[in-house]
Amino acid sequence: MPKPGPLSLNTVTVRDRWDLAQCIEGCARHGIPGISPWRDKLAEMGVQRAARRIREAGLSVTGLCRGGMFTAADKAGRRAAIDDNRRAIEEAHILGTACLVMVCGGLPPGSKDLPGAREMVRDGLHEILPEARAAGVALALEPLHPMTCADRSVLASLAQALDLCDELGEGTGVAVDVYHVWWDPDVARQIARAGRRILAFHACDWLVPTSDLVFDRGMPGDGVIDIPRLRAMVEAAGYKGFVEVELLSRRWWAEDPDEVLRIVKERHATAC
Repeated sequence: MPKPGPLSLNTVTVRDRWDLAQCIEGCARHGIPGISPWRDKLAEMGVQRAARRIREAGLSVTGLCRGGMFTAADKAGRRAAIDDNRRAIEEAHILGTACLVMVCGGLPPGSKDLPGAREMVRDGLHEILPEARAAGVALALEPLHPMTCADRSVLASLAQALDLCDELGEGTGVAVDVYHVWWDPDVARQIARAGRRILAFHACDWLVPTSDLVFDRGMPGDGVIDIPRLRAMVEAAGYKGFVEVELLSRRWWAEDPDEVLRIVKERHATAC
């Protein structure tokens, strides 16, 4: 198996102990060449300041998390989501990121209308896409595991995401997160279908047993996902980018961030 592409740190991996400035400094200190910030920490630091510090540290921005969350109970909520996505596009442009990762939203509160929620996502993407294209920001649709359909993402498979990309056209692609796609019996065919529309590759692991379906992701190598096999698939499809480690994990959030980054770097070499 060829060596993995360069490592990127998704900053949610150390979110409880480090702010964005510390993440930037930590990546530089540990020799991690890529970084993918979350927008809450970006707002705390300030977009222009963060962009300057990232450039000074010599880091590549492999993604911005996140846009999307289009679903809402009323028109005002949907309009607020569109406005927030416009801000996210501007932030991504300033950072010079490879893509804006889109987590599209679950069912609106009190709703059981799954087709209607998916239509909100479709409409929202159509509305913001011209601005994303003008800014040179690619929208990376990230399908999430079906377990999150009710509250996080009604986009639940690579096939769904690629159907939307087919419709939307230029400026769209997918983020392949192994945590969300490893189970899919059609994953190999859909990754091949995605081809060069794969804009990001996220690595972590699925623990057995899993104590929390969202906040118990494992360090690569600690669970049941064959990460190298999935990486080989995306590379065969044409992806030549970073391997972005993204851990939403209460267990790892409690650890010393420098130790977390040391282990992330080790597992990138041995388990990705």
